[in-house]
Amino acid sequence: MDITLIKTFIEVANSGSFVAASERLFVTQSAVSLRVQRLEDSLGHALFKRSKAGAVLTPEGEQFIHYALSLLKIWEEARQQIAIPEGYSRSFSFGAQYSLWHRLGFRWIDSLQTALPDLSVRAEMGMSDRLTRFLIEGVIQAALLYTPQLRPGLMVEHVIDEELILVASFDVELKDLGPEYVFVDWGPEFTHMHATALPHLTNAGRALSLGGLVGDYIVNRRAAGYLPARSAQRYLDQGRLQVVADAPRFPYPAWVVWREDLEPELLSVARRTLIDIAQAAENEQHILIEKLMDDEG
Repeated sequence: MDITLIKTFIEVANSGSFVAASERLFVTQSAVSLRVQRLEDSLGHALFKRSKAGAVLTPEGEQFIHYALSLLKIWEEARQQIAIPEGYSRSFSFGAQYSLWHRLGFRWIDSLQTALPDLSVRAEMGMSDRLTRFLIEGVIQAALLYTPQLRPGLMVEHVIDEELILVASFDVELKDLGPEYVFVDWGPEFTHMHATALPHLTNAGRALSLGGLVGDYIVNRRAAGYLPARSAQRYLDQGRLQVVADAPRFPYPAWVVWREDLEPELLSVARRTLIDIAQAAENEQHILIEKLMDDEG
């Protein structure tokens, strides 16, 4: 059985659309259709009811989805087990969005290997959709995300509350911000709060959905935008960015998504170490915010 066919089937089932699946898999729609057709031919049953509205699983498809997920899990477990380097007895793979690597992702690797010296760790970076797909396919066993998606076989837990602050690469007051402002898309909740609190900045000429990467963009241009306080801290410490006085701050929670079939002992250690580093990061953020408030005062 071609594992690519299984992955494609699962993506269509999750998205409910051949078009959406093709975009997420970075292949053409015809390639997705051909893969599903090959899988249906192999099984001797139609797996989807196709219509202009999308694709819905047939009863046979509903039955097969459970086997498909199990096949992917077994495949990834075998692939990762074979790839464990000499001197290590087990492995753990996880992913994180860009902004969450700073003071969370790298520290988690250190804490995991301190707690379990025989643990081989593999890490991925990506946007929420990509990492969610990796979770479903078993490529990774956990993911640090700002926008988690709850799917069968996954469980979501709160990790930390980030604080989004408005920073600029030049001296400016909130009321004077204009075309220099960059709208950073931190999700629908932020967009709603932003529109309510800052209606004069809702029609920014630049809107970027690049997460923490926007920090590199802002710091190298005459620009301003919202960043998580922790990821902005190094630029603030270097004097390359400054906080825009009197600008509202917005909460921005981060989450961890686990595969439910993660081995219990490994899950326990991974959860404990993540809680410890998240608490440390939250304490650092609290100190940073207090300092910023003192500076503003």
